[in-house]
Amino acid sequence: MNKLTKVGCSALCGSLAAFSSATAGDLTVTGSAEMTYLSLGGSTTGNPIGMASAVTFGGSGELDNGWTWALTIAEGDGVAYSASNVDIVMGGLGSFNINQGNSGNGIVVYDNVLPTAWEEAHGAGLSGGVKTVVGIGTSDNIAYRLPKALGTEVQIAYTFDQGTTDTADKATSNSNTQTGRGYDVTVKMNPALGTEILSGLNLYVGGSVIEQYDNANTFEDKYEAVGAITYALGPVELGWMASGLYDGNEATAGGYHGYKNTGFGVAFNVNDDLSVSYGTYDTRKATYTTGVNLGGPLSRTVSVTSWQAAYTMGGASFRVADVQVDNALFSAGDNQEATVLSLGLAF
Repeated sequence: MNKLTKVGCSALCGSLAAFSSATAGDLTVTGSAEMTYLSLGGSTTGNPIGMASAVTFGGSGELDNGWTWALTIAEGDGVAYSASNVDIVMGGLGSFNINQGNSGNGIVVYDNVLPTAWEEAHGAGLSGGVKTVVGIGTSDNIAYRLPKALGTEVQIAYTFDQGTTDTADKATSNSNTQTGRGYDVTVKMNPALGTEILSGLNLYVGGSVIEQYDNANTFEDKYEAVGAITYALGPVELGWMASGLYDGNEATAGGYHGYKNTGFGVAFNVNDDLSVSYGTYDTRKATYTTGVNLGGPLSRTVSVTSWQAAYTMGGASFRVADVQVDNALFSAGDNQEATVLSLGLAF
């Protein structure tokens, strides 16, 4: 969401005794509305008109010792609560982020960093049932980001109980599942080495481990990993990524418990307002326990491709995407297509 305008006001914040006294801060409000028209090829579309809206409140301030803090509260359609997080920036000591599961921390941030004019290939009307890495990102978590050095950013994220989210203050929460603690580590590198030709090169890598406990069944820990590379030169940006996940569920004989994902994207900025892109994303079923091999090669792979274009005019954005899915939901021969038109308004 583009932050186009800012509404500022003074607010007396209470004391933040654990760190230092806080001074007056600022409150900002940003928002957006989106209207879409979706046409499904080869199947019944139904009512094609959709709409979404969002409002985000942000509070910020500075402590006496120079540290800064920021609060973000996001609301979705119908002013429904979405998520919030608090970010404490400690200068040369890095920063802490306490997050209520809005996907802002951990490996989920790098689930798809490919260049695009609008959305991911699998996020513009048809997903086809592809898999993406999630890690602890959708759970209550705390993350520490090391100070950026030599173009490298490192974040370590931790959750006490994967699956819990939006826990109230002075309260505890449990996911009531076999999942337990989770650990994510992500690294982003910009190895420019002082050269302009490499300034647009970015490398991403991340890993996640989530503990699982179930004395009645055979559950191993969950593992996820992702790696990606993007490169921008002038108006063109290219990207490639690969990721994998293993759910640890060895109790079900003959079932698939691992997935491998690959993706590619290229975007071209025609001018300051118009951009076009092409992207692909594939998910393939991988490891399975002893037993029946479920289906042939075609039924184990979902492939999504998407052409997109976006045009921005002030606070309005016009987007179009053409999406095609092969073997949707890992069903051989279930090929689908869709065209999506979107008008986005931001303030």
